[in-house]
Amino acid sequence: MQKEIARIYSAELEGINAKLIEVEVDLNVGLHSFNIVGLADKALNEARERVNSALKNSGVKPPNRENRRITINLAPADVKKTGSQYDFAIALGYLLATKQIGEFDANDKLFVGELSLDGRTRPINGALNTAEMAARAGFKYIFLPRENAEEAAVIKKISVIPIASLGEAIEILEKKKPANAAAFEDKLRPRDEGFITDFSEIKGQENAKRALIIAASGGHNLLMSGPPGVGKSLLAQAMVGILPDLSLEEAIEITKIYSASGANKSGLMRQRPFRSPHQTASVVAIIGGGSQPKPGEISLAHLGVLFLDELPEFQRNILEAMRQPLETGAVHVARAKDSLTFPARFTFVAAMNPCPCGFYGDPEKECKCSAFEVMRYQKKISGPLLDRIDLQIKVPNVKIADLRERKQNELVNDKIKKEVEKARKAQTERFSAQGRSASGGKIIRTNSEMSSKQAEQLANFDSSAEKFLATLDKTRLSPRAYYRLLKTARTIADLDEKENVSASHLAEAFSYRLREEV
Repeated sequence: MQKEIARIYSAELEGINAKLIEVEVDLNVGLHSFNIVGLADKALNEARERVNSALKNSGVKPPNRENRRITINLAPADVKKTGSQYDFAIALGYLLATKQIGEFDANDKLFVGELSLDGRTRPINGALNTAEMAARAGFKYIFLPRENAEEAAVIKKISVIPIASLGEAIEILEKKKPANAAAFEDKLRPRDEGFITDFSEIKGQENAKRALIIAASGGHNLLMSGPPGVGKSLLAQAMVGILPDLSLEEAIEITKIYSASGANKSGLMRQRPFRSPHQTASVVAIIGGGSQPKPGEISLAHLGVLFLDELPEFQRNILEAMRQPLETGAVHVARAKDSLTFPARFTFVAAMNPCPCGFYGDPEKECKCSAFEVMRYQKKISGPLLDRIDLQIKVPNVKIADLRERKQNELVNDKIKKEVEKARKAQTERFSAQGRSASGGKIIRTNSEMSSKQAEQLANFDSSAEKFLATLDKTRLSPRAYYRLLKTARTIADLDEKENVSASHLAEAFSYRLREEV
């Protein structure tokens, strides 16, 4: 007796990338059994009950009514399968094997989706990631839950068929109902202004505002140090309002990360992320990884801002683990069988007090900490981490008279945002003109991402800058800090719309690296 084997294609999410999985359904004579093989986890093994009920409530004969041995194989067998997104493919594979559905070409179709007991589809994680993989693998159609269709439809090389229920999928595959592909609408959702602080709302702190503008223009890392309550957190939140709008390519990058982590519920993300994890967060929560590796906060901040308030209060191993992502723009999670890479190209903004009481160096309030306490507190931030922070500024207290000033301030975020966008455009044009829009296969978008060689070549020093560099005290700068100085100066020149970097640009960049030691 010839075996009846049906093959359907689905996908497994590994990190932020999807992997093609072949679902094979085999029927054999014998007492009833329903086995799923191929390194399936608990959620996937429970698919037997979901598929049984979904098929029964969709009006077809379910597996538990079959007096046959049913084997579901998920290939390749050495890849661990997790989650409930295989329900849809398993149900359709069973229907094909038992000939309860008309024959259809399964070679150009990919199916993902969780099934509820009444046959409705439930949304999954990684819809965009799966659609991208399916298009790359040559599939023509992807069938997935209706809630995921808007997100997946951004991939134009594949038809995204939204499905509300298993019954609807059967009708479409049997051509009793047309397969209407979801259309992608490239629209920028309105920004929620209620959560964005305008620069005009922050009284004083002109030096800090200037540093934020430079950081936003060149993607530079920023550390703000000052007494409690002076507005460090408010300044960091205000930075979101001056960042440039996302391009479609950037939006896809961010959406893939959020979709894989299960944090995306609204289709394509069109606003830059601002992540602010608490000091009690674990290493895995911030860096990423886990038994089933997922992106951490630094990846969720990709192409946006990661803000760490009260920086010395974070675990030392977390801060040290951030050193590599700050340098490379990626997180590498190694496992026994495989390693995963999560993108983490973010602007790092941190805030801290200068000492445990917060008033070390304050001209008005006396610091009650001993020199040893101040030194121990500041040493929680290691030298190598500080070396990776381009802008290090002090945020002083603001006088009550300045806070009570009642002059009418116009909103300035849009004006500053245009300056930032102009500076970034100059950077993009420079990289393209020099054939340096990519380095090692990675796209370079801002000055902070340049290599040391590129920073030296693209700085375009004038004669005054050359003289300044000749007199610069190199002992205060490591080679890494030196090249970061050049990148910051290049950004300041871009904000001034200057082709060449002058001594004034270098001097301002150097002033942001001076920190007072105990």
